[in-house]
Amino acid sequence: MAENRSTDPKPISPWLKQTLELGPPLLFFVIYLRLRDEVFTFGGAEYSGFIVATVAFVPILLAAMGALWWLTGKLSRMQVFTALMVVVFGALTAWFNDERFFKMKTTIVYGFFAALLGLGLLLGRSLLAYVLSEALPMTQEGWMILTRRLTGMFAALAAGNEVVWRTMSTDTWVKIETFGFPLLLFAFLWWQIVALQHHIEDEGKG
Repeated sequence: MAENRSTDPKPISPWLKQTLELGPPLLFFVIYLRLRDEVFTFGGAEYSGFIVATVAFVPILLAAMGALWWLTGKLSRMQVFTALMVVVFGALTAWFNDERFFKMKTTIVYGFFAALLGLGLLLGRSLLAYVLSEALPMTQEGWMILTRRLTGMFAALAAGNEVVWRTMSTDTWVKIETFGFPLLLFAFLWWQIVALQHHIEDEGKG
């Protein structure tokens, strides 16, 4: 029993956890607003304010994830994957001086989650249940329903990002990326928890 406890996340203030998780995107938004009309020259090449804000976002995110890991002793696979994508596509954005790489990152992240959950469904399994069943006890049927719906939601967000960054301004993309997509996903998950209440199991019954 003691060995299992050592792998459990350490307690942390919910407010601090939310700050570390949501703070970096908000800081990126603020930095972008301050730099969006500026042009910077490094090594003889000109870089837009968006690209400079993207490069600044990478260490901010890594510092926040490092602090979260130090305080809790654990990071989710989703957090690790998202941070890796930010580093890779942030580097590509800076190297090629092309903001499209960072914008495509969102499509790839959402698309990856949709594909991963979809693969589990094809195998007759809910990968969500594998990751979250301890935090949210629910019937197998409930997990399969939630997985199918979330797969569709991630696919829709990936497609939505493609439409936004290809057809709208950078300003619009930054606002939707920072606020629109996360709020849509949060609202969707909240709606699903309410809709699937009859599938949630009461741990006290055992």
